[in-house]
Amino acid sequence: MSLWKGTRAWVDLHSEEVTYETVSEHEARRWGGMKGLAMPVLLEHLESSTEPLGPDNVFVLAAGLLNGVAFPGVCRYGAYARSPLTGGFGESEAGGYFGPGMKNQGIEAIVVTGRADRPVYLWVEEGAVEIRDAAALWGSENAQVQQGLRDSHGEVTVVSIGPAGEKCVRYACIINDLHHANGRTGMGAVMGCKNLKAVACPAPKPEPPAKPELFKACHESFRDWKENPLAWGLHENGTSAGVMALNLGGILPTRNFSEGVFDGAKAIDGKTMTERLLKDRIGCFACSVRCKRVVEGGAYDVDARYGGPEYETLGAFGSLCGVDDLDALCKAHERCNALGLDTISTGAGIAWAMECVEQGILTSEETGLDGFGDTRGMLAAIERIAARSAFGRVLADGVRSASQAVGKGSDRFAMHVKGQELPMHDPRGKVALSLAYGAAAAGADHMQFPHDSMFKQEGFPLETMKCLGVNDPFDPLTFDNEKLRGVASMWRYWTLFNHLGGCFFVFAPRSHFRASRLPQLVEAAMGWETSLYELLAMADRGLAAAKMLNRRLGIGPEEDRIPHRLTEAIPEGPSAGRRVDRAEFETALETLNTLMGWDSEGQPTEETLLRLGLEEYSLVDSGRCGGDGKAE
Repeated sequence: MSLWKGTRAWVDLHSEEVTYETVSEHEARRWGGMKGLAMPVLLEHLESSTEPLGPDNVFVLAAGLLNGVAFPGVCRYGAYARSPLTGGFGESEAGGYFGPGMKNQGIEAIVVTGRADRPVYLWVEEGAVEIRDAAALWGSENAQVQQGLRDSHGEVTVVSIGPAGEKCVRYACIINDLHHANGRTGMGAVMGCKNLKAVACPAPKPEPPAKPELFKACHESFRDWKENPLAWGLHENGTSAGVMALNLGGILPTRNFSEGVFDGAKAIDGKTMTERLLKDRIGCFACSVRCKRVVEGGAYDVDARYGGPEYETLGAFGSLCGVDDLDALCKAHERCNALGLDTISTGAGIAWAMECVEQGILTSEETGLDGFGDTRGMLAAIERIAARSAFGRVLADGVRSASQAVGKGSDRFAMHVKGQELPMHDPRGKVALSLAYGAAAAGADHMQFPHDSMFKQEGFPLETMKCLGVNDPFDPLTFDNEKLRGVASMWRYWTLFNHLGGCFFVFAPRSHFRASRLPQLVEAAMGWETSLYELLAMADRGLAAAKMLNRRLGIGPEEDRIPHRLTEAIPEGPSAGRRVDRAEFETALETLNTLMGWDSEGQPTEETLLRLGLEEYSLVDSGRCGGDGKAE
């Protein structure tokens, strides 16, 4: 059987009807999977009047193009809709087992419309999607949901929402098999507003590749990954080792990005976690890197079923909140996975509230927090956010909304772009990252392209990017044109993985499998003779389509800006004095738009639409704009 199944299922929760359409292999070569399966649907069905938490929002779960074959790092799938957090394009990708599981059952994507009049879940098996009753699961935390579905169906892979999604917390996430999160942009809230508790299917088995000998050769080229320090480090300590690395560089987000060095960094670093609390290392479908942590015990009796914290979680609840209690951070991770909360947005919201208390804008009585370093207050805030109780009701809508509600100048330190809270990476030490935050259609996102600090000297990351025309080291602190040309190339390259289903922790430059070998892997899996040129065009379409969708939804270029705090100097430490110059940032953003084939407002030009075959989605041609050419 071909790896391309070609079936997109449409589930109308209101009428409880399921229909199916065939997506041709021709379309697969144009768009790929994941984001490529979602973008044409969203462009066709979303309007500026579509309420993100209304029944007309369209929710898409889509497998990666290469999901299913037994190769490391090609297990990622995506969730897409209009974001309740930003109001624009919502996307969130995750690894684990669900994407390969759905693919095993002959389904490339599930499009969910309408709202069920009762709690339901979807069961996917043998090419069919069934709507089933979930009354017994509603109100449950994610571990209980998974166990309930295993009791009913046996060995399964599950994507589910917790109580936070049911309460429509605007950054509620989706949890896959308790360990993996579609964390950003509030896709869990979209499921919750539709009364959709979970989607499940039988656990995956490997799919045969189209060209076994070539597939074997691709495996051979990854065989010595343990000799690559970047890849092996992910196995040893996961992403959590980033705490000390960024602290030593003076750019560890600390006390709501007001500082870059945290005195308690060593106490919460990944190596400390490995020594004190690590129970096991786990991974995703068919992956040998096994970068995921499992922790248990400690002062808060952490539940090992939920795995362990990544770097982003340690940063968001640790240095960002001024908390150096590793046991508490592991508990924060557990509770967020159980309740279905994005750890980045949750921690960032709590850090903002802590600063409001420090600044005298809010009181401890109002917030339940005593300022930075309040460990127990932080843990209690997680529960309140998920329940939308007390001050958690304010934080549940995100820091942009919270700062607007509180006022009193609190927006000065509401750290977000387009309404999405900043990840735990400070662009003041790697300024191209500020472009990723500003230009990304989904808001602040550190996974748009490789961070420029990776390329400040010769080495494996730069060597493997030379096939993309990135030939010389970057100065992490400047926006020169050569660097911006490299950024544009690598933006397309990294976006490609959100079409193929690839993981940055297997593929170069962050890990070991070289960019130049990617066409051979696609050929081995799919049987297509292809090239980087054809594959990067998939990514180009996805990026352009997302910008077009944002404009249709009312997200204009005025939202492609970074928080004011990033333009202020880091006060002390190895990066003291560093900042992002706003004028330089805006000039660099204009240059990047040009390099991407977009106009000064970040919209694809007519030439770009023609080159990518997207002219049918033009705002003007679709009649979805006013006479002045602007989106209504």
